Amino acid sequence: MTIDNIPTMTDERLDQKMQWQAGLVIKSVPTVGPGLEMLVAGTTEPGADIDIIVPVYNEAHVLAASVNRLNSWLNRWAAQGSPTTRITIVDNASTDRTWRQARKLAASLDRVRAVHLSRKGRGRALREVWTMSDATVLSYMDVDLSTNLNAFPGLVAPLLSGHSQVAIGSRLDRRSRVIRGGKREFISRSYNHILRLSLGAHFSDAQCGFKAIRSDAAAELLPLIEDTQWFFDTELLVLADRAKLRISEIPVDWVDDPDSRVNVTRTALDDLKGVARMEKNLIMGRYPLRRIRNALIAPLDTSSVAAPPQYMAATA
Repeated sequence: MTIDNIPTMTDERLDQKMQWQAGLVIKSVPTVGPGLEMLVAGTTEPGADIDIIVPVYNEAHVLAASVNRLNSWLNRWAAQGSPTTRITIVDNASTDRTWRQARKLAASLDRVRAVHLSRKGRGRALREVWTMSDATVLSYMDVDLSTNLNAFPGLVAPLLSGHSQVAIGSRLDRRSRVIRGGKREFISRSYNHILRLSLGAHFSDAQCGFKAIRSDAAAELLPLIEDTQWFFDTELLVLADRAKLRISEIPVDWVDDPDSRVNVTRTALDDLKGVARMEKNLIMGRYPLRRIRNALIAPLDTSSVAAPPQYMAATA
């Protein structure tokens, strides 16, 4: 009997069965946020180059299919000599069978671990798990896998090389191929236009659920982020942008998920409140932007810059 064929049983019996079959360990770990409980199940093998976070809330109906699809794609990438990867499912206080499904996946797939948080919040989930991760590159993607996974190597490459500190997929890049409704398209373009006008943003798409960051950059930026919901992404990007870190953008193929649980209108209003808060903080100089840049960006070594060909040298 495989782990996927375990008959329905109590959570306690399920845990015992999974631990017996796959050596699954479930433990409580410290959290960044106060009054928060976090349980971790599954692989604890150290040293993954890339940690892929999949935050979920009441997604039991799609979780197994999406994670198996992602794991299969990573297996094919690994066969080509890819960096080492880990999938971390983060259950944000789901009220359905998501946590049970996540534990089953952690028991049956070597690359997967599962985390349960006692409170909701996509931003909270990313902050907690990115903070505890030992990977060099920290990434996340939405559980619906709306973004074509073939873009993933291009997303993480500039971070692994050290060229950039943050990388994002952009649905608004003219080379991207996107299928989504007119309302969401209008709200997305309007919101990113507001970011450019109010916060001077130089990135094109703050909301695409396909991002990555180097762990050293995360250590500097995460403590400054106040939002625990959907504005988390914008706050991260604006801080990185204002600190003059390198944000790599790649075009993506993206298909809207018609079953998305995001309340677009409410999220947009919350985002506007976040923009106003950040604008005030920037005016008041409350972010240590220079310290962040100095901590992450080494001075340019002019000795390593190739001299121009002789015919191009100045003669004056």
